Amino acid sequence: MPLVLASQSATRQTLLKAVGIPFESVASRIDERLVEMPLREKGASSTEIAAHLAEAKARSIASTQPERLVLGADQTLSFEDRTFSKPATMAEARAQLIAFSGQTHELHAALCVMRDKTILFETVVTARLTCRSFGQDFIDRYMATAGDAVLTSVGAYQIESTGLHLFERIEGDHSTILGLPLLPLLEFFRREGSLAG
Repeated sequence: MPLVLASQSATRQTLLKAVGIPFESVASRIDERLVEMPLREKGASSTEIAAHLAEAKARSIASTQPERLVLGADQTLSFEDRTFSKPATMAEARAQLIAFSGQTHELHAALCVMRDKTILFETVVTARLTCRSFGQDFIDRYMATAGDAVLTSVGAYQIESTGLHLFERIEGDHSTILGLPLLPLLEFFRREGSLAG
């Protein structure tokens, strides 16, 4: 049976389609901010939060899809010992971009594969991104061009579109930066017997 992706993310769907993984997409209805709040209060790291959210998404769907492989994924951003989520407002997006100017931050992409109540595979992969130094005029132009899309991704950018203009150096796998680390996922499928080779 096809994999169940616990997400309606168009980017994650595109990544799975591109590598030929049959899947169905089912939206996870968890409140991400509510799930991560106690973790933040306990001082959990960005990688721990990403892993916990990926598991929570997978678990929420696995309970309704018996015997199916379910994939949950999430991504967090860490910068100066802080964990960033998707900006809630345009003002918050602007503040994040100002902070990132000329600096390096990390994206942590987590995935969790479950069947029923059992975790079969989980991992977190990190990429490092260094922004160019840019001023208010550039940020104004960027936000005007990107529009509400800055509110849909952690860090207020989408590297696969106009967000690429923010960066001078990127270290890490492209699929990790997009929020679904495909290389370890494909290796799991090969070990599990879902893929040849």
